[in-house]
Amino acid sequence: MYGHALLRRPRPRPGTAPSTLIGSCAAMARLRSQVERVAKVDAPVLIWGESGSGKELTAQAIHRQSTRAAGPLVPINCGAIPPNLIHSELFGYERGAFTGAARDKVGLIESANGGTLFLDEIGDLPKDLQANLLRFLQDKTISRLGATRAIPVDVRVISASHVNLQQAVARGDFREDLYYRLSVLPVTVPSLRERRDDLVELAEHFFHLHAADRSPHLKGFSSRALAAIAAHAWPGNVRELINRVRRAMVMADGKWIEPDDLDLVMPSPPIEAKLDDARCSSERLAIRACLDRSGQNVSRAARDLGVSRTTMYRLLAKHGMRS
Repeated sequence: MYGHALLRRPRPRPGTAPSTLIGSCAAMARLRSQVERVAKVDAPVLIWGESGSGKELTAQAIHRQSTRAAGPLVPINCGAIPPNLIHSELFGYERGAFTGAARDKVGLIESANGGTLFLDEIGDLPKDLQANLLRFLQDKTISRLGATRAIPVDVRVISASHVNLQQAVARGDFREDLYYRLSVLPVTVPSLRERRDDLVELAEHFFHLHAADRSPHLKGFSSRALAAIAAHAWPGNVRELINRVRRAMVMADGKWIEPDDLDLVMPSPPIEAKLDDARCSSERLAIRACLDRSGQNVSRAARDLGVSRTTMYRLLAKHGMRS
């Protein structure tokens, strides 16, 4: 019934600008609404979400829609900087502050002046640096290493964490006063498990985004591949989906990406109920794929699926979908 999913770029809806927050499910609609609201004000934002769910993309969307969009967006992965370099990287230093400091260096916080500072994995920031960050948030000034004067810096702070900072506060790993300074406006990014209706749209998006990786004969995903995508748990979230799609685009031998190309297997549910669930997910994904490539035209999508328009409307109602 499902055939293959020939990938075409989805048509933008009239009056809307392209967004990096891809997805049509309710969870993504809520996220976009949150982003639009918090972007209008200058208060600190704390983004929570599982690893690979899209926290940095969310921060970029907030910056892009804010009054600071013309200014810089400076991302800092607090867990990737060696502990002995964090202070100088964040706050900068003056010439002669330490051996090897041959010239002044502007820190990352100062370089974000007039724009947005994105502190990713803020929960990994050492306790002594947490105190310095708190002081900056309170005073809006920084002091370079070796400096005798404070420098005013005007930035909007967005931070993100994959760990629950409230639990980190309870364990004594994160300062409570800093937590409340950072989490004035909390935003939660949904996991891919909460976005199953977006799987086809996301897979198509990444297929087109990385088109340079694929061979010219590759057209899209087979129905078996879509079913395997629907059945997978996606513990690595969107990052895992990106990696698997890119791998499949390189490894696929035929015209269609198959489950093996994605390094996914078709499950054999132990009970009929689970098989029915898998069939239902595959059916929903196939319908969504046909609607996307037909520009949401129900009649054309019905023809692609080989069903009548009446049956198509019944299927849409069955899955609670809108054209």
